[in-house]
Amino acid sequence: MSQEQPLDQTSRQLRRRAMVSMPFKAHSPLVELGRRALLALVLMGISTVIVYVDRGSYIDNVTHQPITFIDALYYSTVTVTTTGYGDITPLTPWARLISAIVVTPLRIGFLVLLVGATLEVLANEGRRGLRDASWRRHMRNHTVVIGYGTKGRSAIATLLNHDLPSDRIVVIDAKGTAVAEANRHGLAAFEGDATRRDLLRRAEVAKAREVIITLPRDDTAILTTLTVRQLNARCHIVVAGREEENLPLLRESGANAVVTSADAVGRLLGLTTVNPHVGEVVDDLISSAHGMEVIQRMVSANEVGARPSDIVNERVLAVVRNGTLRNFYDPTLDKLKAGDSVIVVRRALTRHRATPQPPHS
Repeated sequence: MSQEQPLDQTSRQLRRRAMVSMPFKAHSPLVELGRRALLALVLMGISTVIVYVDRGSYIDNVTHQPITFIDALYYSTVTVTTTGYGDITPLTPWARLISAIVVTPLRIGFLVLLVGATLEVLANEGRRGLRDASWRRHMRNHTVVIGYGTKGRSAIATLLNHDLPSDRIVVIDAKGTAVAEANRHGLAAFEGDATRRDLLRRAEVAKAREVIITLPRDDTAILTTLTVRQLNARCHIVVAGREEENLPLLRESGANAVVTSADAVGRLLGLTTVNPHVGEVVDDLISSAHGMEVIQRMVSANEVGARPSDIVNERVLAVVRNGTLRNFYDPTLDKLKAGDSVIVVRRALTRHRATPQPPHS
């Protein structure tokens, strides 16, 4: 993934409002204004050159002196801006013809550029504000993914594989390149520091059902988890931690589940080295859309009263009863009851949304 170029101070000020970045292409208002202003200056320069080259065909009705470059620039300025004081005027027929055929279109183009730039910026900003307000008003029970790196993208791909709509996923990342990539994949995203309360509020974290935190530093993850938990006491928070010693801090910060990325990869590497086939099976279980998969589902009506071993085409690993996890070897697990959910291994189902897809244009 490419490194983000440093943002200038103006761009940072524009992003302080932290409006949601939706999947559509847009330019910075200052960049668009600067581009149009440059084009306007080019048009004025062309008009100035035309008048100065043909300066003998113009007359100064006030001083009656020969036309200088300053006079040509002055004439172009008042003409292009449609002020037209009339003190400098074209005298010969071809000068008037050039004014009608060339200078007049330049004048119209100049006005279109300036007025169009103002209207476009106002329209874009107004449209973005309306989209932001509408998005925030309708966003409920969604999933917020903080960090759109390798772990964040893999988590989102898994969510999509399990039929979570992409419009119920919100990305927060400090890098503009990551936000742009999330938009290209059809996801709403915010750029900024996830430890900031105002940014989390604009992402509607207080109304989220799930929050996934995949930040590269444990200290930042701890602070982010604390802030999220203070804003939303009911959501389910899953955090990716790097170091084993930081797991208690992450849990005390309010995380419901903590996955140690570095240790998990290390254990899988060691397991694959010692027992290659075991490592292959474990890797298959945590991979998506092929081989085997581990899922949690509710017990069906025809399974109530059956033993876990009676379920066909699936292997029961554990049963969740009244919020308590009971492994398959638990002696108290005799028969399945209504309201139980089972964690099973089964053949992976074929799905077609393995990765986020960009929206249709």
